Amino acid sequence: MEIISLDSKRILVTGSAGFIGASLAERLLKEYPSSQIIGLDNINNYYDIELKYHRLSKLKKYGNFIFVKGDLASKETVDDIFAKYKPDIVVNLAAQAGVRYSITNPGAYIESNIIGFYNILEACRHNPVLHLVYASSSSVYGSNEKVPYSTDDKVDNPISLYAATKKSNELLAHAYSKIYNIPSTGLRFFTVYGPAGRPDMAYFSFTNKLINGEKIKIFNYGNCKRDFTYIDDIVEGVMRVMTKAPEKAVGEDGLPIPPYKVYNIGNSNPENLLDFVTILQEELIAAGVLPKNYDFQSHKELVPMQPGDVLITYADTTPLEEDFGFKPKTTLREGLKKFATWYKEFYKI
Repeated sequence: MEIISLDSKRILVTGSAGFIGASLAERLLKEYPSSQIIGLDNINNYYDIELKYHRLSKLKKYGNFIFVKGDLASKETVDDIFAKYKPDIVVNLAAQAGVRYSITNPGAYIESNIIGFYNILEACRHNPVLHLVYASSSSVYGSNEKVPYSTDDKVDNPISLYAATKKSNELLAHAYSKIYNIPSTGLRFFTVYGPAGRPDMAYFSFTNKLINGEKIKIFNYGNCKRDFTYIDDIVEGVMRVMTKAPEKAVGEDGLPIPPYKVYNIGNSNPENLLDFVTILQEELIAAGVLPKNYDFQSHKELVPMQPGDVLITYADTTPLEEDFGFKPKTTLREGLKKFATWYKEFYKI
């Protein structure tokens, strides 16, 4: 692998008003004041834009942060950024997220996740970068029954359009790595959660509903398992990956061997949804978000599986440990405790 210092670099982070993008950008800004972080985001209204502006406001306090409001699906916007700022490293985290939303709004996923990613690849082709790191997803594993999920597994049967677009990103990145010798690393994230996260994720939406006295729906009667991964672990993993690019090499045919890698970043510890809900309610009470006598039983509804859902997500992170000496370690209780504390402060409960 080719070692890359993050000092004095120009780093483009797409999706910089998003959950993972803003968290990564903030850490880079803190630790690498000599580097310039360029953030791109279209601040769409898929969820509360006030939360996106809240994340951005923290980034704008840093003198080495530049924000561009624009759409990844606009080739002109992406080309302008590359021409003006000449990024050394690109971290593509912008995407239309969510499995269920893709069932009713497929066009948003093609625009952002396919056309947007193509624009990034084209820009990296014409403006060579040291490393392209991009977000894939655990959803590419579909309904694989073999667990834990390994990056060696076949992932040819997506059960949602969202998953199909993420698999497409990996295929496109491989082709561009092979043809144009672009060092690229894809990261399959497993159920990311934490403070200032996405309101459409279960832990956040459940909290909103419980506060409003609404019922929460627990799919597959609570028998699903999720590999919950705390945001700080995700950011640590991304930063370690950024510093080591797949090495360029030439094969026996005289053509480039694609400098291409894919890793899982997950907690390797799937939690049952009913256990997750129990921990969440305990931490919401401990943080003072909900009263001690809150009647959870009357606010829980066990329902069947939804289209696009899977029974279990479970990451095999052995390659990540071997290549980067890193394994996510934040426990679900620890992470939900931090979320509950943030929620109380942010919403002034």
